[in-house]
Amino acid sequence: MGSPISGTIAELFLQHLEQIYIKPLVDTKHILFYTKYIDDILIIYDAETTDHDYLTQYTNTIHNKLQFNPKLESGGHINFLDLTITRRNTHIEIDIYRKPTTTDTTIHFTSTHPNEHKLAVYRYHITRMLSLPFKTTQQQREWKLSYILPNKTASHQQWYTN
Repeated sequence: MGSPISGTIAELFLQHLEQIYIKPLVDTKHILFYTKYIDDILIIYDAETTDHDYLTQYTNTIHNKLQFNPKLESGGHINFLDLTITRRNTHIEIDIYRKPTTTDTTIHFTSTHPNEHKLAVYRYHITRMLSLPFKTTQQQREWKLSYILPNKTASHQQWYTN
């Protein structure tokens, strides 16, 4: 087992590397947008001025223990965290990304977990749906999924429909 502060030290180390190696690329506009969540990184760059092979080689020389394996957009789409980002000619669109292995099951309502834990998934889905700039059809689809989510688990179906 590792130290309780190992995650904090790792985050400080990565922030240090970002300041030294990534920030200059952002400042010189080689990278137009950079964001990171734990170990997932999204980089947007202008393909006319920056080559993705250059970025890959550069990031893989930052530290010998770090290896970056970029996934390029395919057909104008790329998945980042729980979003699918689609590049259009004049704008970008976002949608919810669900892995093929997603089960959409929740904690059984009669379990001894606190109610706050059991309801958290619904609160999360609704908050996400209301805070993202969705089209009406996307928002309706997410409402429907939030409504039928309890029915995906047979144990919830009895509670939900009675």
